[in-house]
Amino acid sequence: MVRWKPGARERLQAAALERFGAQGFDGTTVAEIAATAGLTERTFFRHFADKREVLFSGQDEFERLFLAGIEEAAGSDPLAIVAAALEGATAFFPDERRSWSRARQRVIDADPGLQERELLKLSGLATAMTDGLRRRGVDPTAAALAAESGVAVFRVGFATWIAEGEERPLAEILRAVLTQLRSLVTAPQV
Repeated sequence: MVRWKPGARERLQAAALERFGAQGFDGTTVAEIAATAGLTERTFFRHFADKREVLFSGQDEFERLFLAGIEEAAGSDPLAIVAAALEGATAFFPDERRSWSRARQRVIDADPGLQERELLKLSGLATAMTDGLRRRGVDPTAAALAAESGVAVFRVGFATWIAEGEERPLAEILRAVLTQLRSLVTAPQV
């Protein structure tokens, strides 16, 4: 049985980000990524289907954390359930991952195709969250609004978390963004 070197996946991800940052996503080949990591192309393809997957792997785990938060949340208030999902999903983003997330986002921001993929990922998350809320008995319209709001909170909070100079944990930022959203929704009409 062939054994992969420990940490090969992480080495490939670090090499890919380095290359993408230096020469752009389209200007980087799998061969260059593998060579930078000191590995072979074959090893690359054992871990990733293509170079996009270096940036988007982990989607299943990311979504699973949100859905687990929905399933395990107490109560029936859709936004409170979404708050629990947001809290649970922060496990995917420990503070040690912040610098990697910043570099990843710079690569995505520089490429329209990657931006589209990121938006599709978040759209899929909103759909999965809506379905999870509906399974809990939440009205379909309320479920969709709460899920879409949760994704908006995540996007704004994540952008804040990866901003240069930001040091607060993602959970703290997401709670603050959700509080601000609630205040906007409940603000008196002028």
